[in-house]
Amino acid sequence: MLDVCLLGTGGMMPLPGRFLTSMLARYNGSSVLIDCGEGTQVAIRKKGWSVNPIGLICITHFHGDHVSGLPGLLLSIGNSERKDPVTIIGPKGVENVVRSLLVIAPDLPFKLNFVEINGDDFSYSFEGMNIKAFKVKHNVLCYGYTLTVERAGRFYPEKARENDVPLMYWNRLQKGETIVTSERTFTPELVMGEKRRGLKVTYVTDTRPVASITEAARGADLFICEGMYGDNSSLSKARDKKHMTFTEAAEIGAAAKPRRMWLTHFSPSMAYPPQYIDEAKKIYKRVSLGKDGKSIDLMFDEDE
Repeated sequence: MLDVCLLGTGGMMPLPGRFLTSMLARYNGSSVLIDCGEGTQVAIRKKGWSVNPIGLICITHFHGDHVSGLPGLLLSIGNSERKDPVTIIGPKGVENVVRSLLVIAPDLPFKLNFVEINGDDFSYSFEGMNIKAFKVKHNVLCYGYTLTVERAGRFYPEKARENDVPLMYWNRLQKGETIVTSERTFTPELVMGEKRRGLKVTYVTDTRPVASITEAARGADLFICEGMYGDNSSLSKARDKKHMTFTEAAEIGAAAKPRRMWLTHFSPSMAYPPQYIDEAKKIYKRVSLGKDGKSIDLMFDEDE
């Protein structure tokens, strides 16, 4: 099971009842945070989740509404008695940016590791989760992220017997290990079926529509996408500031066909986002509004 919570849905500046955009995913006792705007640690506490398991933080870009909450959050992680390292992934220069923010939090009780994204895409593995960054189109270097949990195929005892696999190797092969003996090499394919559908979450903010987003979100269990402006009359502003309207986001959803789609990163000038969602639903019926604290437990398909 993969738990996902949209901690905040605000863009540019926080509002009463609307924290700045960030997302937290929990899997198998570990947590991944994407972006950390002002109010992120408050949003986590309001949700009732813990900051202690956060071992990976992914930064989309270096605008203040996406990184200004880092010092306070990291201090809170330290106060939770975490000793294990925390890794921070982000665009080129991520270590310099974060170190400058941490002038007010210089003595953390855990090590910070930094991973700098170079190029248009990047992959990273963390505690059973695979994270892929992909370049989007904002007015500064910016990346979206896709988080996946892969699922192995079923174990078939009859297949193991047909392939003369000794019983003592069955468990190790189920775990993906390849076993080499003096007589033969045993691979997982000798006892396992085809890989089953896993879980996939794609998160994108601060961008114009580009093909990389559609490809990344294709078939996702959950696609969280920016919808800075609800009114189509704001299209020229969206183009100038490298953001999207609800309609443009829904068009990406219609092309990528995720199982669920949530809009986020709302402009502070948009006081009541629900008034615009019906137009977006005409384009892609599975799109809905994100809201602070909205969460979902994603489960593997039972019939697989």
